[in-house]
Amino acid sequence: MKKINKDILTWVIIILFFTLIIIAYNQVNNKYTDFGEDAALPAELHPIVEEKKDILLKKASKIGITVIITEKVRSIKQQNELYRQGRVKEGDVVTHAKGGESYHNYGLAFDYALENQEGELIWDIHYDGNNNDKSDWFEVADLAKDMGFTWGGDWHHFKDYPHLQMDFGLSIRQLKNGLRPKAK
Repeated sequence: MKKINKDILTWVIIILFFTLIIIAYNQVNNKYTDFGEDAALPAELHPIVEEKKDILLKKASKIGITVIITEKVRSIKQQNELYRQGRVKEGDVVTHAKGGESYHNYGLAFDYALENQEGELIWDIHYDGNNNDKSDWFEVADLAKDMGFTWGGDWHHFKDYPHLQMDFGLSIRQLKNGLRPKAK
């Protein structure tokens, strides 16, 4: 009988030990903060996205490409207005995301354009302003992807060439439910 109690106690200690290790590991490696469904939407880009955006602009500049950020964080209202474009408002459809369904709403995305030497914004995805026989849009996208961004030009259902985002492994559903990536 004492042997059985000793064996049970040994297993309980082993299980507790591994449970504590798992809890400690998750605390150290937890990349997300859960604010719940009523989490406030950010007014600025996530700090990591902002930092990598700035690095991207410098890298592009070094290869003769001037990138202009045209849009960062959008409110739900702004996103809904964009969604109406091409549907109930004049213009082309520019998004398939309603308010709350865009990574822009969570500070995890931005849009860009190129600027030529005359200071004009360029939206032509074939533009080669640095004259290296490569599309500047695709050069910027490649730099961004190497830095961990997802590029809207790679999407199959809707090509969004100006769009770059970092989702940190979070779905829109998770973001809507208040989960946010930690700053660092």
